[in-house]
Amino acid sequence: MATTDPRRFYPDITDGRVIEPINPWVVRLPLLFIAGILLVFFAMVAATAGYQWMYQDKVIPGVSTVYGVDMTGMTEDEVRAELEQRFTYAQDATFVFRYGDQLWEFTAADLGVSFDIDATVEAVFNAGRDGNAIHNLVDQWTIWRNGYAVSPIITYNQSVAERILRGIAAESIDQPVQDATITINNTRAEASPSQIGREVDVPATLDALRQQILALAPRAEINLYVNETYPAIADATEAARIVNTILDPRGITFYIPSELGIAGGPWTATPESLVSMVIIERVENGDGTARYEVSVTDEPAREFLESIAPELTLEAVNARFVFNDDTRQLEVIDPGRNGRALDIEATLTTFEQAIYSTTDRTIPLVFREVLPDINQFMTAEELGIRELIISQSTSFRGSTAARRNNVQVAASRFHGLVIPPHSEFSFNQWLGDVSTESGFEEGLIIYGNQTITGVGGGVCQVSTTVFQAAFWAGFPILERWPHGYRVSYYEQDGTGPGMDATVYSPIVDFRFLNDTDYHLLIETYTDLNNYTVTFKFYSTSTGRRVEKDGPYVRNVQPPPPPVYRATPGVTGTVQVDYAVSGAEVYVYRDVYDAQGNLIIEDEEFYSNYIPWPAQFQVPPGDPRAQ
Repeated sequence: MATTDPRRFYPDITDGRVIEPINPWVVRLPLLFIAGILLVFFAMVAATAGYQWMYQDKVIPGVSTVYGVDMTGMTEDEVRAELEQRFTYAQDATFVFRYGDQLWEFTAADLGVSFDIDATVEAVFNAGRDGNAIHNLVDQWTIWRNGYAVSPIITYNQSVAERILRGIAAESIDQPVQDATITINNTRAEASPSQIGREVDVPATLDALRQQILALAPRAEINLYVNETYPAIADATEAARIVNTILDPRGITFYIPSELGIAGGPWTATPESLVSMVIIERVENGDGTARYEVSVTDEPAREFLESIAPELTLEAVNARFVFNDDTRQLEVIDPGRNGRALDIEATLTTFEQAIYSTTDRTIPLVFREVLPDINQFMTAEELGIRELIISQSTSFRGSTAARRNNVQVAASRFHGLVIPPHSEFSFNQWLGDVSTESGFEEGLIIYGNQTITGVGGGVCQVSTTVFQAAFWAGFPILERWPHGYRVSYYEQDGTGPGMDATVYSPIVDFRFLNDTDYHLLIETYTDLNNYTVTFKFYSTSTGRRVEKDGPYVRNVQPPPPPVYRATPGVTGTVQVDYAVSGAEVYVYRDVYDAQGNLIIEDEEFYSNYIPWPAQFQVPPGDPRAQ
């Protein structure tokens, strides 16, 4: 008989042990729990699906606006209608801009504020719906429990407000900064006032406006931000006053003090002429401010004074002397005189004071005394005049009475004259005026290619004599011109041709240089009995020695036929000049110093004398007249 396994009938018995039977609820309870959870889950899913289906086109529960209006269950049209009714901020809110007492009022809409209803409706419907499913469920649960207020979405176009502010600034506030200025009209100065510069700070004002709009302020007053710039020159009245003082209607008058005994003037500068002298300069103070400084240029006044100075000038005259050969001292023959000159700089100093005066508008001309270079108190030793160094005479025998007089008058102009060391002697300078008023007489003179009656005939006798004196004294000759034709007066006593010197002021002059370290005294003597004129030079001898070579006469040409000229008032035939041959004449000079050194070598004096016809004056109608 087979053995029976007890575990078959007693499953709780194992390995000889007895096992109690399993309670069936132990298995049933977990299954029931799981089934419950699944049941709840499916219920929730069903409820959620129903919830989503119920509010798929409506606002979910808990959503409201900032005004406290519950939007739950509203459709899009209902939300739009509610928002349009509730939100009128752009039209109702007002903003007032203020600057001082000026006010400008605008609505929010005027300033570019508008309600974006589409965006706001979208925000309302997107509440709890803008994420994934789980996220949305969480948001919807939170909104249902706590509520959710949707703010209206507004837009702000700042460029609109900016345009309005810039318009206000341009029309009513902004202005450029202007310094005070000075203008001169009809010799009167006027000061224009300064102006503070103003400019609205548009960005700063817009920022203040933006803060109020973001806060949805129903009404706000906003002070305009304005930047001010102060002028550098706030006032010009003082400068204008100074200008008007300068341009006083009385002008400025220059006069010569009566005690001076000088004729001339007065001279008045009118305000019209003073205008050009006014200088108005802007000067920086270094602290951002500036001022006007008023001054005058003295150039017009200087030019005026320089123009009248010559007629008011009195030249100083050197003393003149003769040398006493016995005492070897100087004897005064003319004490000379002090001169005067208009002191322009000193007068201008007074002018610069008077032109700012409101009382005395007159200016005395200031003169300074001019002392002569050589005064009467100088001694021979002081001047270095110790001895006679040369004496030279020429003859004017055969001259007319008028010519003799002219020689004497011309020679006297040089008597007692002192030439300083290293200074130039000019014949024309010391000869002065040649006229009948100054003592000269009419006589025959060479003019062009004819001999005519004129004033000063015989002056060249004197210039020829001083030329020969300077020649033999060894002084450098700076300018010498020969006559147009050979003149017999200058070749008497065996002098020969080529040693004459003509002058014709101011074109033709005779000049030499006193190149020594001593003064040179010139004495002149005219002997009307012996018909000679003499020049004596006194100084300190330097031991110079002069050698003459020539004259060399070349290219001799015979004189042309006689010339007859019809002359009113002449009866008969009067010879006024004599025929002379033409020639080229060369004279040379060597000058040696005291040691025998050659200091002037082969100095050439060239004379080109033209052939000269005999000339006659005849009555008008004479058949010989040319």
